[in-house]
Amino acid sequence: MAVSTSPDAPLPVGEVSRLIGGWIDRLGAVWVEGQITQLSRRPGAGVVFLTLRDPSYDISVSVTCYRQVFDAIADVVSEGARVVVHAKPEWYAPRGQLSLRAAEIRLVGVGELLARLEQLKKALAAEGLFAPERKKPLPFLPQLIGLVCGRASAAERDVLENARRRWPAVRFEVRNVAVQGVHAVPQVVQAVKELDELEDVDVIIVARGGGSVEDLLPFSDEQLVRTVASCRTPVVSAIGHEPDTPLLDYVADLRASTPTDAAKKVVPDVGEEYERVRQLRDRARRCLEAFIEREERGLAHALARPSLQDPHRMIDERAEHIASLLDRSRRTLRHLLDRADSELAHTHARVVALSPAATLRRGYAVLQKADGHVVRAPAEVTEGETLRARVAEGEFTVRVDAVGTEDAVGT
Repeated sequence: MAVSTSPDAPLPVGEVSRLIGGWIDRLGAVWVEGQITQLSRRPGAGVVFLTLRDPSYDISVSVTCYRQVFDAIADVVSEGARVVVHAKPEWYAPRGQLSLRAAEIRLVGVGELLARLEQLKKALAAEGLFAPERKKPLPFLPQLIGLVCGRASAAERDVLENARRRWPAVRFEVRNVAVQGVHAVPQVVQAVKELDELEDVDVIIVARGGGSVEDLLPFSDEQLVRTVASCRTPVVSAIGHEPDTPLLDYVADLRASTPTDAAKKVVPDVGEEYERVRQLRDRARRCLEAFIEREERGLAHALARPSLQDPHRMIDERAEHIASLLDRSRRTLRHLLDRADSELAHTHARVVALSPAATLRRGYAVLQKADGHVVRAPAEVTEGETLRARVAEGEFTVRVDAVGTEDAVGT
């Protein structure tokens, strides 16, 4: 429960320590899993001191137990071993220090470790951390490679030597870390984060040689798996040998069976690339030569055609044909005009012969009344009526003297 305090009514240090001890006492005994980092067994002492560490979160707590409790596992436990401790939390008020009083210590067996790893694997897979679509492709030719490995280790030597043998110009940004033990997880996690933050690093290789299941446990740690999953830079896992499959292999963008295999998969071989370039160049040359030859054959075939050998031939042939048609059309038109002219002359002669003017020139006259009507019978006129007489050379007026006779006087 919360304690009411104020600047005017503070609690003494001893009282605070006593209250903390009371709260811790109410926790009761608990089972705790961790890794032994420090082990102190003084000859003749009845109490054994050790430190239990959580490698995932870099947290440690002191543990004490009676000698007879530790002797039950003394032959199989050493620093770095993972154990399960049944202990009661204790608060040492004079120093303000928390510790665990162990009543039983059990070594975590390989079978149990594998079972827990399998459960963790299923849980992470259910979150999609191992999904293939999350995998990032590796660059064809990385300029700077980040390498996380043990100091002066065989894994470091294998990666550097094989990579530089394949591509001498490749550069590395190396982070030497602990690859087993209690400090492995935080150091590897920190190294991966540092390399991922560097803009020039194109790919990160996490490498370690072979080892037992316990030795490779840091590379199945949940914190490390999540760190690699969140990296923007492609990560290659090269842990142990071919049969070894820590959880890092599943979350990495590429899994290499060995550190040497990682170098081969990340860095192209300069000799192979030169040979590939030569083959592609030869192939391109052959394709270009074949294309030119095919086009030359097509051009030669086109030039062999009569239309290209004598381009004016068709024009000359068409010109002769056009001239023939033009001459024929002229003759036809001339014939038509001559015939039309003859028909016109004949028609004109007929028209002239049948026209009233021709009749008048033969001495005939046309009588018209004042309103213009032509007189065709004597009954159409009256005595004394003035008529107009039209002859070939003009006209004049006449007056009717008598109707029904041939006598008439013109005026």
